[in-house]
Amino acid sequence: MTAPKALDTPYDQPRIFGSAYRAATIGILLVITLIAFEGMSVSVVMPIVSRQLDALDLYGLSFSAFLIASLFANVVSGLWSDRRGYTMPFLLGVVLFVIGMGLAGAAATKVLFLAARAVQGLGAGCTIVAVYVMIARVYPTALRPKIFAGLSAAWVVPAMVGPAVAGFVASAWGWRWVFFGIIPLVVPALVMLVPALKKRADGAASDEGGGSSQGARSRPFAMTVAATAAAGGAGVLLYGVDKLHISPVPSAVAVLAGLACLGYGLSKLLPPGALRFRQGLPTTIMMRGMFSAAFFGVNSFIPLALQQVKEFGPAAAGIALTTGALGWSTGSYLQSRRSVEPYRRIRLGAACVMAGVLLGLLSVLPGITGWVAVPAWIVAGFGMGIGMTTVSITALKQSPVNEQGANSAALSVTDMLGSALAVGAGGALVNVIGHSPGMIARGFVVICCLMSAVALAATLLASRTRSD
Repeated sequence: MTAPKALDTPYDQPRIFGSAYRAATIGILLVITLIAFEGMSVSVVMPIVSRQLDALDLYGLSFSAFLIASLFANVVSGLWSDRRGYTMPFLLGVVLFVIGMGLAGAAATKVLFLAARAVQGLGAGCTIVAVYVMIARVYPTALRPKIFAGLSAAWVVPAMVGPAVAGFVASAWGWRWVFFGIIPLVVPALVMLVPALKKRADGAASDEGGGSSQGARSRPFAMTVAATAAAGGAGVLLYGVDKLHISPVPSAVAVLAGLACLGYGLSKLLPPGALRFRQGLPTTIMMRGMFSAAFFGVNSFIPLALQQVKEFGPAAAGIALTTGALGWSTGSYLQSRRSVEPYRRIRLGAACVMAGVLLGLLSVLPGITGWVAVPAWIVAGFGMGIGMTTVSITALKQSPVNEQGANSAALSVTDMLGSALAVGAGGALVNVIGHSPGMIARGFVVICCLMSAVALAATLLASRTRSD
């Protein structure tokens, strides 16, 4: 008699769509796809919304309100996920996001529209962190690059059809139906996801640790205060920056107060040494914000620039965003199949973002076609796909298990804050320079120059993401 050989035992390689992970994967990708569809659509119709609600002066703040609210929700969702599991933050986030879309579609004034965007931001913030914790708790390390690539791929179809559909809907029925029309698509996806989330949460109960996190950044009251300070500080800072050219002294006071609150909040929300770009995890988390600032600080203004300066229609102006998302998905896929050291992939990604931003600058210059924005944003999106996905994977790998939620929240905090500050500052620049087509072109050039400098800094700092 011979003993059975272990090598003869069949072994199925784990897959994100294998039986063990299929329900969680489909549920995550469905919701992210619909959220991506909304994001692409809103970016395209925002110039129309700004004109009809007389809100061009609040163009940047329309994006920043969403992002600042997300920042606050990120922290609360991270704490909640660490202590009680990810299921309820995820579900609550999706519900709030749907409510925000309904309020945005019904908004009669620019103030109400800004409030609706903030509600959407609360929902998105809860959802994003819960998804990150879900990935960390549900998927083994070997599958995480694949699921992150899947998240990026979930933007492809919305990116392909979102701008065209949004432009058509806005032209045929009005911009409000861009918001209203997505609601019936989100609700069935959420209903379908509930059983899968419940099953996965029950099956992973031992992994979630019953909410016993003792991480340094897991104190609910202190972290909620810090999140409030960071979000409020960012809002006050952007308000002050936007009004500096109108009332310099009060605005300067607001800027200083905002910076103080922001500094206090970030010192509590981020890992020690993050604001000093300390080697390893602190710089990895800060890198997420630098990528977001450089890319989205320009991305949000591409539809405005092309529609106002080059007289593109909404759908045509959205094609640049489409190609950026396609480049992003391609970069994310390639990073999952390469064995290059993470810091080198981060450096390459930042360099591509810088190159794409500088090339995109040409799209508003006289005598140059606005279609230059298409190859430019393919390059920039490719850099984001490589860099952002690698940053996310590296941060989770560098995080202790009981701080995965806090560090996932920190990633999203720097992500949202980088975008919010960059877009808000860009909107302030447009307001200072002026709203005529020629002045918008000038403002876009200045924005591209500033964001390319941010991407250059990320390129130079990438090597500091290596662990000690």
